[in-house]
Amino acid sequence: MMSAANSLNFCRTPVWYTSLANHTFVTSFVRLRDEEISALQKGEIDTPVARNVIHRLNEPMNSFKGNCFVFVDTAAPTDTERFAGKRGAVFSAKSAWRYLAESAKVRRAAADGLVQSICIRPFRRMNQTREFRLFIHGRRLKGMSQYWLIRHFRRLEGHKQKFWDMAEKFVSEIAWVLPTDNIVMDIYLTSSNEILIVDFNPWGEPTKPLLFDRWDRDWSKVEGIRLIPPPMKISGDINVSF
Repeated sequence: MMSAANSLNFCRTPVWYTSLANHTFVTSFVRLRDEEISALQKGEIDTPVARNVIHRLNEPMNSFKGNCFVFVDTAAPTDTERFAGKRGAVFSAKSAWRYLAESAKVRRAAADGLVQSICIRPFRRMNQTREFRLFIHGRRLKGMSQYWLIRHFRRLEGHKQKFWDMAEKFVSEIAWVLPTDNIVMDIYLTSSNEILIVDFNPWGEPTKPLLFDRWDRDWSKVEGIRLIPPPMKISGDINVSF
C-alpha cells in the first residue's frame, strides 16, 4: 500500500513550486532536520531544537517586507487563533513557529510524514470572493467552485463566464507541467485578473468537492462554474402553523 507521504508527494509545495513558480506567490523554503520535524509534531515551542528552527527562519522572513504567511509542505495552520483573527499573518520567526506548533493540522501532517520544509510567503490579504477551487481531470478543467461557502456573493454573478474562461485558459496553458493528470487546484484571482495558485490537493476524498457535492460523477463532462445561489424569495399567501 502507498504511504500517505508518497500519495501526496505531488501536492507538496516544494515539489510543484519549481515548475509553477511563475504562477504562484513568491515562496522561500527552510528544510527541516528529522529532530525538528519531531519537535513540530510534539508541538514544542521553546526548546533548543525549536529555537534553532526559529533562528533559521529569521533570514527568509526578513527578506520580505511586512508580515508573512508561513505553512508546511501540505498544510497551513488554518485551525489556529492566529488564522481566525489575522488570516495567518505573522511578523516574527518566533510567532511563525509558535502557530505552526499549535496547529493540530500541521502536527498531524508531521506525524504522517508529510512535512519536510517550512514554506514562507509574503502575507497577502485575499478577497474571499476571488478564491476558487478548480477540478482538473485528464489535465483539463472540468469544474470550478466558489471556495468560501459562507454565503451568496452577488458581485460574482456578472463575472461567472469571465472567470470560467480565464481559469480554462490558465489550465490549458500549464497542463503540461501539472504534477499529475487528475488534481484539485486552489487559486486566487487578483484584482488585475492574474491567476495565482494557492495550493494543490489530491483528487477525491478527503479533498472536499465543495459545490459539486460528491466525487462519484462523470468527470468526462465539463461541469462549468458553480456559485452559491441567491437566497430564495417566497411571495403570495403564506400560512405558517406551529
